[in-house]
Amino acid sequence: MPALIFDCDGVLADTERDGHLPAFNETFAEFGLPVRWSDEEYARKVKVGGGKERMRTLLTPEFVAAASLPSDPAALDEQVARWHRRKTEIYTGIIRGGSVPPRPGVRRVAVAAYESGWTLAVASTSAEASVRSVLELAMGPELAARFSVFAGDVVQRKKPAPDIYAFAVRRLDLDPADVVVIEDSRNGMLAALGAGLACAVTTSAYTGDEDFTGASLVVDSLGDPPPEETVTHVLSDPLGVRPGPCVVLADLAALPSADGAPDSTASGPPADGPRSRPR
Repeated sequence: MPALIFDCDGVLADTERDGHLPAFNETFAEFGLPVRWSDEEYARKVKVGGGKERMRTLLTPEFVAAASLPSDPAALDEQVARWHRRKTEIYTGIIRGGSVPPRPGVRRVAVAAYESGWTLAVASTSAEASVRSVLELAMGPELAARFSVFAGDVVQRKKPAPDIYAFAVRRLDLDPADVVVIEDSRNGMLAALGAGLACAVTTSAYTGDEDFTGASLVVDSLGDPPPEETVTHVLSDPLGVRPGPCVVLADLAALPSADGAPDSTASGPPADGPRSRPR
């Protein structure tokens, strides 16, 4: 059975600039930490996979001393975990507030995949609560319930390591040749490719200038038809997929499997016919 696995941040919604960054900074303020990340600084931080891991980049000896933090590694780890729990609470509140919209095309493509019998999943290094909040925002409760979610600390190594995708493929009992990943960052693309999966990229706020050599398709968004029209701009199409104004499921089904051969059957409906459309 074919499968479509989405990254979360930057793919389902462009959450980094308007969600994660203010949540980090509000957390720092609440804990009295002597740091506020600017947009420019955070553009560098997003290359570090995982929220706790980003917070740990602060922990130089000078910062630990200035913030009066414990020097014991176990106590410091617990402090970072406290910061991260609070940051997740703030972030999910921002998402529930509706100020960060879903990205164009993600729900449209997911509905088409579900109706055609594809397995749906999200694989992210963000905290599971954060991922589920964005998934429900982007897909709606009924369709979100059809997704398997692999997030947070289910694997020790974060992207660009392939572990999260390898874990998802293993848990869902998928053939890697039948999986298409949608990512927005080079680290995410490398993780997907490292797991032997085909990868399409939709660039996001902080990733437009990254090197996506190896991706099967790179676009600025999946696009949507009128009345809420967003036209897809193709940035790289090494396989000649040639999507139209919007990326459709057939475009993703045409991407090569891990052995380099396109799966010509991946876009067809299941044997018992298309499923009912989630509302």
